[in-house]
Amino acid sequence: MFNRLRLAAAVLLISAAPALAAKDSIVIGMQLEPPGLDPTSGAAAATDEVTYANVFQGLTRFGPEGQVEPDLATSWDVADGGKVWTFHLRKGVTFQDGTPFSAKDVKFSLDRARAKESTNAQKPLFAQISDVAVVDPETVKITLSEPVGAFAANMAWGDAQIVSEASIKDEATHPVGTGPFMFKDWVKGDKIDLAAYPGYWGEKPKLHGVTFKFISDPTAAFAAMMSGDINVFPGYPAPETLAQFKSDPRFQVIIGETQGETILAMNHRTPALSKLKVREAIAHAINRKDLIEGAMFGYGTAIGTHFPPFSPDYVDLTGLSNYDPALSKKLLDEAGVTGLKLRLALPPPSYARRSGQIIQAELKAVGIDVEITNMEWAQWLSQVFKGHDFDLTIVSHTEPNDINIYARPDYYFGYDNPKFQDLMKQLTVATDKTRRDAMLKEAQTIIAKDYVNAWLFQLPRLTVADAGIVGLWKNSPTQANDMTAVYWKD
Repeated sequence: MFNRLRLAAAVLLISAAPALAAKDSIVIGMQLEPPGLDPTSGAAAATDEVTYANVFQGLTRFGPEGQVEPDLATSWDVADGGKVWTFHLRKGVTFQDGTPFSAKDVKFSLDRARAKESTNAQKPLFAQISDVAVVDPETVKITLSEPVGAFAANMAWGDAQIVSEASIKDEATHPVGTGPFMFKDWVKGDKIDLAAYPGYWGEKPKLHGVTFKFISDPTAAFAAMMSGDINVFPGYPAPETLAQFKSDPRFQVIIGETQGETILAMNHRTPALSKLKVREAIAHAINRKDLIEGAMFGYGTAIGTHFPPFSPDYVDLTGLSNYDPALSKKLLDEAGVTGLKLRLALPPPSYARRSGQIIQAELKAVGIDVEITNMEWAQWLSQVFKGHDFDLTIVSHTEPNDINIYARPDYYFGYDNPKFQDLMKQLTVATDKTRRDAMLKEAQTIIAKDYVNAWLFQLPRLTVADAGIVGLWKNSPTQANDMTAVYWKD
């Protein structure tokens, strides 16, 4: 829980007014440091939070309200029943090392992403691509094995950003894209600096410099904002202090929404967790209200499936896993499970660490002992996400429209339901909106009734910023801190 004595000490140490920041640059707080800066070869959301729309661009992009917009492609034509997509590319675009951008870079990027040896975290986005052909330097034709209704949106993901073959070997540490900001420096454990790219093809950004500063501790985040060391902190990790910022005219507090379904993920490879009744028992042992009030200080929306509540296709299934510890004990008895001991791996974000403490106590109340291990992000990615060495973990899935992860038996929580997998295959090729809407609702219901995971709350986008900053995103339809339209008021 939040240490008020530490907060009081921090307040005494900082100045009464924020330091004056250069009006052509900005310092952004981030709780997690990315393990690498190539968004096309890793799973960390923090990578996109630095690079999406700033350093890298795709054929399309997500706008601030989640709309799909042209990016490196100005337009596209769809033919052969949705199986042939021809993208018309922008002219005069260069990578930040001066290399001209052309259709061959699109082919290289998509072929690399879908290759057998690819480490792209979202390879299913490219699964239906059968051929990428360069028609001419400004035109690329993508042929699909079957129609993909959301293909334009798929190309807007950070995992589908366009990279250059000339710079790919150093992309993780020295990224080179076509965006308005170019990589300048990375001080590991401290910050990443970007600078405006003079040769950018589009409208030049008003900021000349962007610094991403890594501050994992909520108390330190508060102190950094109050002192002016940080100008804006999207994903602000200390919601208990928001009232103080709201009452201070030097700051603005922006409350928005994210795509982040926060879940207690259960490893179905663990023998006890392979039993549906045990997973259901765990879900009924958790009081979402306790989490939202105790870990998030009232911010967040309870969810009962893996889908954002603000979507028109959302189905409220929280009643299937309502708080009922007596039912939890009954289900454990019926499953023949006693003295269950589980490991709970917690990544660094405060929502995970704080929620973990509450869940540990609630599971103990129904007879489940939980051992907590706090992990740094790189360890969590290696041991939990890639190595599948865990029983329980808490994480927020911030990728847009990602219910299809439940169709991957080799995914980190190991859910394997052929019926669900078949439904996702049908959804992928469906183009009729009414049919897609119905299938999305069915998908939500299947995983809720299977108690695949315990769904906790939709992560809000809590942003604290200097009152003079304009152009920040309110919501987070994708993992991004888009600085292209951000500036300081005169």
